[in-house]
Amino acid sequence: MAAEDSAQFKEAVRQEEERLRLLHPTPDSIPSCMSLFDDLISCNTVGRQFRSLYRFGEMAHCSGKYTDWKFCLSVKGLHEEQRRDAWIRNRAEWWARRRLGASSESVWAVRSEKLQNYPQTVAFDKAPDTFFE
Repeated sequence: MAAEDSAQFKEAVRQEEERLRLLHPTPDSIPSCMSLFDDLISCNTVGRQFRSLYRFGEMAHCSGKYTDWKFCLSVKGLHEEQRRDAWIRNRAEWWARRRLGASSESVWAVRSEKLQNYPQTVAFDKAPDTFFE
């Protein structure tokens, strides 16, 4: 994972903040503490835990939802616009850490050029109607 004081991390945070400001143009567009609390409680329900156990073989991890709710409570006393800015900054840092952390992009290299002779054509020595004889 990239260090949080690196230029790459700062650039990723800037890009994410820009994207989030477009997605959440007003203070009313960010989630309320009550909706985050609802997400936390629903994460811990028996049905959600059973579904996670069935699909992924482990219990659902709700610590991220708890962290979001706790952060919301910590900025609740701020003015609406300051609260929106703090929430956007927090989410931008989360997305930047996720983008720069380990992912499938770390394993697979993106090709910049098309492979030559792919897919290869196969020439048959036999006529197609006698191929399976």
